[in-house]
Amino acid sequence: MSAPAAVLDARGDPPPGSALAAAVAALGAGQVIGVPTDTVYGLAVDATRSGATERVFAAKLRPRAVGLPLLVADMDEVEAVAAQVPDVARALMRQFWPGGLTVVLTRRAGFDIDLGDNRATVGVRCPDHPVIRSLCRMVGPLATTSANRHGEPPATEAPAVAGLPGVDLVLDSGRCAGQPSTVVDCTGPRPRLLRAGALSWEAIQAASPA
Repeated sequence: MSAPAAVLDARGDPPPGSALAAAVAALGAGQVIGVPTDTVYGLAVDATRSGATERVFAAKLRPRAVGLPLLVADMDEVEAVAAQVPDVARALMRQFWPGGLTVVLTRRAGFDIDLGDNRATVGVRCPDHPVIRSLCRMVGPLATTSANRHGEPPATEAPAVAGLPGVDLVLDSGRCAGQPSTVVDCTGPRPRLLRAGALSWEAIQAASPA
């Protein structure tokens, strides 16, 4: 059995520069890191690095049919990966970002990064947490998934993430015990709920343009 991953203190806003620098270096090397978010701890990689997303799928034991979403720092990063951002998606992003909403959009042509078997769409979320948003500003969109083996409860504390096989580094920001994000498909004329989560479907519907 391999030793647990190194855990670095990342508490604070802004987070410690040394912890962020170590995480950026790990991401640049294609490694899997554990990161705190406003929902639960996640596993993150720079999807542009060769083999990085494959390592996430392996660490999580996640089927490739269940694609990896991207965490982003702002709308500019969304525009870089999505073919278009419909009005309904923009309205939901304005209302609920940063926060617990993942929006599924049609992929931009040429954005062929491996996020799983589905190459037609991409899920994006802007998290309300200084650590992960800082990393996204420094590296770009990060492919992520909750920090746990597929089908098991998500990890809420850094030591549990460090014990997962395949994780190289963990940023510790204390307990993260929120609900996973609500996932909404905005590729059609009306939003469609794909996964219930932190935001209620009623709130999503109320914020959607008529």
